Amino acid sequence: MSDQLTISAEPRERAGKGASRALRSEGRIPAVIYGDKKDPVTIHVEERALNKLLGTGHFMNSLVMVDVNGEKTRTLPKDVAFDPVSDRALHVDFFRLAKGAKVQVDIPVVFVNEEESPGLKRGGVLNVVRFELDLMCDADKIPDQIEIDVTGLEIGDSVHISDITLPDGSESSITDRDFTIAGVTAPSALKSSEDEAEEGEEGEEGEEGAEGEAAEGEGGEAEGGSED
Repeated sequence: MSDQLTISAEPRERAGKGASRALRSEGRIPAVIYGDKKDPVTIHVEERALNKLLGTGHFMNSLVMVDVNGEKTRTLPKDVAFDPVSDRALHVDFFRLAKGAKVQVDIPVVFVNEEESPGLKRGGVLNVVRFELDLMCDADKIPDQIEIDVTGLEIGDSVHISDITLPDGSESSITDRDFTIAGVTAPSALKSSEDEAEEGEEGEEGEEGAEGEAAEGEGGEAEGGSED
């Protein structure tokens, strides 16, 4: 399960672009807490503290306790706006979580036991279709990652969402199809050799057909000559 993160914040007294620029010049990042049928609360957080949380690599999939002057609110980060040039954080949206809430999050997948896949041992390639799974999770049970065991996979085999046992409190947000997560494909060298073999077989069939037609033609000419 993802660790719960904590960040301190202060109320934002003024809104608007000018006020936001002033906060950023002081090393503070504007933010807002909303959701749970309550009024939004505008705040600002320390840029260094925010960057530290962003550096964990799982900020967007973690519970974040926002402490505003001693009043703590359990949230899930929903959006971080970045400057397109400097890549500096400009604004953060925190979604307030109600007790017992379920949240929609993208959880990364990790493949294990690749050495136990006969297809990969033969030189096959693990073709990953989805690097993350779109899941609905209990807010208190958000997993860090989903491990997918590829033991026994042969070339041509695929892993679908129905093949995965998700952690308690998690379910796929996509329910209308049994989508593919990954598959083992043949290496390009093997594909090339197979294509060449197929082309060779087609060529042989063509030659055999041509020889047969030639033989029939010769027989026809001989028959015609006898009639004369």
